[in-house]
Amino acid sequence: MGDAHIRTLTRLARMLERGAGDLSLSQFRVLALVDEGGQRASQLADRLAVAKPTITAAVDGLVERGYLTRAADTADRRATKITLTAAGRSALYEAEHAMHAQLHEVIARADDPAAVERALEDLARAVTRSREARLRAAR
Repeated sequence: MGDAHIRTLTRLARMLERGAGDLSLSQFRVLALVDEGGQRASQLADRLAVAKPTITAAVDGLVERGYLTRAADTADRRATKITLTAAGRSALYEAEHAMHAQLHEVIARADDPAAVERALEDLARAVTRSREARLRAAR
């Protein structure tokens, strides 16, 4: 794997971000993780592999836009629970739909679209395994 693969992935990420409307990829990732059940800033920071202040700033911006809310966690009063608002869920799903359409358009131009789909599925599994290994090592 060489520089060309990295450049291709970054170009694809930029194409997807342009299709995400008013969300950046990092904002999209935060909304998606909250939707998947990451409810505390520390959980989000761990899953995104960033520092907690970085997540706090991202969450602050999404709260200001009305996409997320913060509330005291009833299970742990020291913690804050982060949840999607209806507007946040709508923004997330609209961005996902637009990015899916953009990706579908790119894949349709491949010499073997089915092979690209299979490779993306394999890559998704590898990313998940890598993230899980990183999280286990951090414990």
